[in-house]
This record gives sequence, structure tokens and C-alpha cells, in this order.
Amino acid sequence: MSFLISDAAAAAAPAAQQPGFEAMLFPLGILIFFYFLFIRPQSKRNKEQKEMLAALSKGHEVATSGGIVGKVVDLDENFVRLEVDDNAHLTIQRHAIASMMPKGTYKTLKKKSKA
Repeated sequence: MSFLISDAAAAAAPAAQQPGFEAMLFPLGILIFFYFLFIRPQSKRNKEQKEMLAALSKGHEVATSGGIVGKVVDLDENFVRLEVDDNAHLTIQRHAIASMMPKGTYKTLKKKSKA
């Protein structure tokens, strides 16, 4: 005894079908979209950063994540010593290096600061 729907209407309604493969296409599509939009580019950036830090050696001109530009004077596994001016050196953590600058950038900046 149902008050909201008659027994005859309930019996005439088709049975609910189980969701098939088609129901999984949309969520899978969203996952694939997010992978190519967010996850893959970030992992590529991380890989390039690791390769850049592994190739770092004395004499390279670098920019830190804080915006300091200098020339690598000494480095070890965890720290890098940068020459930022005549007789002015900074010791920073290796992972704080954001990018390598083209050769001559440090020398050009040094000349501008003296003028």
C-alpha cells in the first residue's frame, strides 16, 4: 500500500539498469584531462630543475629564487657559494637556484652597478 504512487504504476515502470561502460567514460575523460593539464607539466618542470642542478658547476652564472644573480664560486652536495660582487659571497642552498643565466650576464650587471 503506497500512498504516493499506485501499485499498478510502480509495476509498469521499467527496471533500473546497471550503469555500463558508458557511465565510466566521463570520469575517465576528466582524469585524463587533469593529468595532461596539471600533473604532466609539473613533473616535466621538476625533471628539468633536477637536471639543471645536476649540471651546475663552478663558473656558471645563476639566479636564485629570491632574485639574486651571481657566479658560482664553490659548490657541494647541499650548498652553493655565489659571488655577488667583489669580495662579497653568499652561501645558499642548492635547491634555491631557479635558473642558469646566459654567459656574460653577471659581468654586465657588475659593470652597470659600478657605473
